[in-house]
Amino acid sequence: MVLAYMSGFNNEFETEALPGALPEGRNSPQKCAYGLYAEQFSGTAFTAPNATNARSWLYRMRPSVRHMQHFRPVDRSLWKSAPAVFEDAPLGQLRWNPIPVPVEPTSFISGIRTITTAGSVLAQAGMAAHIYVANADMTDDYFFNADGELLLVPEMGRLRIITELGILDVEPLEICVLPRGMMFRVELVDGSARGYICENYGPRFTLPERGPIGANSLANPRDFKYPTATYEEKESPCRVETKWGGKFYGTDIMHSPLDVVAWHGNFAPYKYDLRHYNTIGSISFDHPDPSIFTVLTAPTGEPGTANVDLAIFPPRWLVAEDTFRPPWYHRNIMSEFMGLIRGQYDAKEAGFVPGGFSLHNMMLPHGPDSFGFEKASNADLAPQKLDETMAFMFETRLPQLVTEFAACHDSLQKNYINCWDGLEKKFDGTIEGKK
Repeated sequence: MVLAYMSGFNNEFETEALPGALPEGRNSPQKCAYGLYAEQFSGTAFTAPNATNARSWLYRMRPSVRHMQHFRPVDRSLWKSAPAVFEDAPLGQLRWNPIPVPVEPTSFISGIRTITTAGSVLAQAGMAAHIYVANADMTDDYFFNADGELLLVPEMGRLRIITELGILDVEPLEICVLPRGMMFRVELVDGSARGYICENYGPRFTLPERGPIGANSLANPRDFKYPTATYEEKESPCRVETKWGGKFYGTDIMHSPLDVVAWHGNFAPYKYDLRHYNTIGSISFDHPDPSIFTVLTAPTGEPGTANVDLAIFPPRWLVAEDTFRPPWYHRNIMSEFMGLIRGQYDAKEAGFVPGGFSLHNMMLPHGPDSFGFEKASNADLAPQKLDETMAFMFETRLPQLVTEFAACHDSLQKNYINCWDGLEKKFDGTIEGKK
């Protein structure tokens, strides 16, 4: 199946899988075409300002109240919500090897393992960082997350994400955002998959303000792709699961809940190809703050301070003169969860591999390892292309608490802190040392 997409971040879209399914000139006619039901799907309060208001009108075979019966508790012990406090969690700079894909059949939802949580899911503030490992399709299983939107970052294996509003094919080096409350299921195009998830409890992701950069560059709105209307007409036993208030519940129905024949609005899933990111950097001296690499941001009420940012470190040219070119050593009010999709990360060429991840929490110092420091301090500062690489960061103002799963997993690198052991005192207070 070759999929068609609509383009433009947060545009007002309209799409129909059957001609005339969308009503003209009104949202809720007395009778909809094809015997459909009209339903509004709201992602913000009704009275949110126009610039942030998010809603779509759906025209479906059954209203969503028919897509659930009595809920029963479901056990998802490895998917945690904030605050998830593990009293014995280690404090320090932490890094993990990739989590292996299970041998037993594991769907996308069953394969989610929480690494960190921050904030409070009930206060709708903060986030959680997860990894997913999967080797089985969600054939008759459907899921929606009432606690937040899901930002998916595939590292291995392509995903086909079938949602209420259409289908998205997402591969490594692309990302996907599934809105809060959106019903979906996931098929694995390559038989198995692994990647990262940011569960954003707070305001939904938007594009960062560019400020003096101007109207273009970074992630351009036209490169965000939205699905066209596609529906499932399946009359057979199906299971619907939800995450609500940090807990999981399931229900059984006798049909597919993905029955939207047409829709219009701006509250919808989307994907973005990270290879389209137009990187901005220094062409004179000094390494800019990593915020210059922001793709998406979920803001807070405090200007310039994010509930969570997605930043990437893509292929780019390094040309700064008389400059230590990798990221400098720093302590940060923000907490940084970092993953690697492809290649090497220039500040740490060893030990940080695709599928792995690291955590540098608020006010804990970090920066290049000793090898990276020596290499960058003595490099020929000719123009250099960093190529075949893609790292990313989930950065939040809140401290990220490590889960028991992450703290006790064999993939945790017990000697990560040793990567800075070679940073010895070089101070020479003499006149010769000044030269």
